Amino acid sequence: MAPTLLGTKIGMTRVFTDGNQSMPVTAIQVGPCVVTQVKTEETDGYNAVQIGFQDLKPRNSTIPMIGHDAKAGTDPKRVHREFTVSADEVGDYEVGQVLTADALAKVAFVDVIGTSKGKGYAGGMKRHNFKGQLASHGVERKHRSPGSIGGHGSEAGGPGRLKKGKRMAGHMGHERVTMRSLDVVRVDADNNLVLVKGPVPGPNKGVVMLRPSVRLYKTKAVKAAEVAAG
Repeated sequence: MAPTLLGTKIGMTRVFTDGNQSMPVTAIQVGPCVVTQVKTEETDGYNAVQIGFQDLKPRNSTIPMIGHDAKAGTDPKRVHREFTVSADEVGDYEVGQVLTADALAKVAFVDVIGTSKGKGYAGGMKRHNFKGQLASHGVERKHRSPGSIGGHGSEAGGPGRLKKGKRMAGHMGHERVTMRSLDVVRVDADNNLVLVKGPVPGPNKGVVMLRPSVRLYKTKAVKAAEVAAG
């Protein structure tokens, strides 16, 4: 199975298909990622591989992190992530190994994980798609107000407070988002570029994580098996 990789979202562009049709894609600069630690059931209780991405000046890092990355023979890295592997696959990785976009050459679909754009403080209509109050006679100037919340504050024999998860105004965006089963349109191994079709979370220059899709529909599963077979 292909590894999980870290990359930087560059922005959108387009490619032309064999039928000369324009296809919008998002370019992601993937890797190079360095394997900074290999975890096994004997040492850590589970099998996983930790990777580091983006060089960092030592003065901006910490002594423990500098020493940790030095064991892998690399400079301190800005971002560290890990992904689980099976007991049979853990032997395919070793500390100091460099992973590039070429590892995704035979992957048809990927899950892209990133941090969405922050929208600041937002009201109920923008944050939760509420329709708002009636825009007719008799309504005060609070058409975008979420309305009364007191009806949820009383429970027979229970606490007199709002239930957790009540949809109200508050901070919107800037949260972990996973976009599943995005098409891998092209892999440029020479430039470590991966072009994917579909929405990629986060702003340009944001760090995202790419992993082979873990959940596919039947039609996509058939295509993924054909691409993996070569």
